[in-house]
Formats: sequence, structure tokens, C-alpha cells
Amino acid sequence: MALIRWEPARELSTMQSEMNRLLGTFFDSPTPGNGRRTALRGWTPAMDVTENDNEYVLKADLPGLSEGDVNVELDDNVLRISGERKSEHEERKNGYHRVERAFGRFSRSLRLPEGVTADSIQANFDNGVLEVHIQKPAQHKPQKVAISVGHEAKTIEGGEDTESTPAA
Repeated sequence: MALIRWEPARELSTMQSEMNRLLGTFFDSPTPGNGRRTALRGWTPAMDVTENDNEYVLKADLPGLSEGDVNVELDDNVLRISGERKSEHEERKNGYHRVERAFGRFSRSLRLPEGVTADSIQANFDNGVLEVHIQKPAQHKPQKVAISVGHEAKTIEGGEDTESTPAA
């Protein structure tokens, strides 16, 4: 008879993995609803956001959609991409029918920096990929302020003094 050492931490880890697997398959598998099979999970399209010197570029994979199915809105510095992919399956009376592709409404929101306007946003839809270009707002740069000291005017910038012509 072999002795096996009991390791409670491993038992908890195994139990957690099994619960994750069980709940994952429960929520991801199609379930009956209103006489047809629908998915409980929501559909969230994949999205990449990149940045370069002048703009932010967002790319979203939206297979099976057209530009009319997608909305791009800017409200209070929040860019919202939303739409709906409709179910394409049909009821079949004979035989087995399985639906694995997700469908339904989706919405993704991104907070943008202050100063972005709707005019600075361009969206293009091609082959199921939405590409949104967002121009970066102009950065506020410090401006020189002239200060009079006695009878001489000086321009002060960043702690360095530069003398200019005397004030009249």
C-alpha cells in the first residue's frame, strides 16, 4: 500500500480549475430560449488601439457587418462604437443544428483626451474591419509674458532672463 501525501493547496487549485471549466462551458454554450437556440454570452468585437505622433488609430474586427450596422459617436470625450450582428441561422425541423457564432448588440467605449472634436475623427469600414483615426488635440504650449522691472522690460521664460529694449 502506497502512502500519498495530501496537499490541500493543490486540491483547492484543482477544484477552482474545475469550477472555472464548468461555469465557462455553462455560460458559453448555446442554450434553448423562445423555441430556438441562442447564446447567453454577449458579443464583444476585438479591438486594437495604437498611437503615433499625430493621431490615435483604432481597429475593430466586425465580421459579417456592414457600415450601416455600426455607429460611431463622440459624446463628452467618450468615443462609443456600437452596433448589432443579427442571427443568420434558420430553424431546422429534421436533424441536428448547432449555432456557435455569437450575435446580438455590442458597445465599446473609449475615453479620449480633452480637446478632441468630432471633426477630427475619420472612420473607414472595409472588409469587416472598422478603422477610426482620431487626430490628437493641439498641446497647450507656454507663452512668453513680458514683465516690466523698473524702467526696463524683460521677457521671462522658464527661469531665464532675456533683456529687451527699455520701456518708454
